[in-house]
Amino acid sequence: MKIWTAPLGLHIEMADSQDASQLAKLHAEGFFRGWSVPDFVGYIDNKDTPIYVACDKNRKIAGFSILRVQNDECELLTIVVSKRFRGKKLGDALMKAMWNDLYYSPVTKMFLEVDEDNQAAKKLYAQYGFSQVGTRRGYYPRPDGHTATALVMRADLG
Repeated sequence: MKIWTAPLGLHIEMADSQDASQLAKLHAEGFFRGWSVPDFVGYIDNKDTPIYVACDKNRKIAGFSILRVQNDECELLTIVVSKRFRGKKLGDALMKAMWNDLYYSPVTKMFLEVDEDNQAAKKLYAQYGFSQVGTRRGYYPRPDGHTATALVMRADLG
């Protein structure tokens, strides 16, 4: 069993099937169009989409991240931290856990998309060496009916 330390008395471990409903609820808190419980069940069941959950000893999830791994590349599909835990280094702990886990894999580069207006996420990603390699206009839907541009970013894990 893989376990990483996290701030605030939390730890990080891999998701299992009992987590799907908590993950869907937390994702909906962080994004306008949250993913469904069946979406999360599919990710949990797929060995190519590891999910890292930051939780307490009672398995109350405070944040999580999902990768999609393909050969020597991976994509950070999402990273979400509960509003209550934002600004307390939990996103950084999730990134460290993923980085550590990938160190022993064939993965050499990671890609992600981030809303161009998400300053906190962009700051976190810069700390891990991500740089912009493209844009996707109109990628993120917003509650007001408009869309936001996604920055496509890449980092080498070497």
